[in-house]
Amino acid sequence: MPSSDLRVSVVQAATVWHDAAANRALYGDLVRPLAGQSDLIVLPETFTSGFSNDAVDGAETMQGESVAWLRELAAEVGAVVTGSMVIRDGDTVFNRLLWARPDGSLATYDKRHLFRMAGEHQRYGAGSQRLVVELKGWRVCPQVCYDLRFPVFLRNRWDAATERYDYDLLLFVANWPRPRRDAWRTLLRARAIENLACVVGVNRVGADGNDIDYAGDSAVIDASGQVLAALGPEPTTVTLTLSAEQVHAWRERFPAYRDADAFELQS
Repeated sequence: MPSSDLRVSVVQAATVWHDAAANRALYGDLVRPLAGQSDLIVLPETFTSGFSNDAVDGAETMQGESVAWLRELAAEVGAVVTGSMVIRDGDTVFNRLLWARPDGSLATYDKRHLFRMAGEHQRYGAGSQRLVVELKGWRVCPQVCYDLRFPVFLRNRWDAATERYDYDLLLFVANWPRPRRDAWRTLLRARAIENLACVVGVNRVGADGNDIDYAGDSAVIDASGQVLAALGPEPTTVTLTLSAEQVHAWRERFPAYRDADAFELQS
């Protein structure tokens, strides 16, 4: 169980189309005021480029300027900073979430489910493994956008041997278009309810270079499915504290995991 409360900052902004330098400036200015106020700062999906199949042509590597910038930013503000970027690794380009810690270390997760309706599966490589990281006693499972639609991959399991869940916080970074906003809001709550875990979803706002509009709707939801914060369509930054006691109390009061079906995830 989480041992202490967790301060989470949601940074919802209008990512600049195909301009990594402009986006580093944009998000840097939004993140720096959060120094000392947050433990975890969450940026949208592909926050250095916008969601674009053409972004593969300008994909950076893990040794590139944007990854170095993200690590330096996390150290500067003394918090984990996370979001996804278009990253070339060998011959393959991934929609890769980076979990940048203040000590300079990194963890990564490659988007598992690629959005075929936009042809993402034709130009990007898919990940195969979930990532679970620890922060202040919280086990956090970060995911990317379309992953939200696949509950089997996201299922939170209880391990009786270790007496712990896979995770306590499920995190989604996204570029989720306005026409499907009802699905976004509904599925975020559903993932919290069925997994007895807090959920944070961070989306972008504004229109991208393909004239696709994004309504924001970033949200923070507690382990019982109650919405703690629901953002609108404007650029917004908000910080909330997730209660370790609330997670523990709800799981004790409503232990649905005891009736869950056992299964194994296949890669």
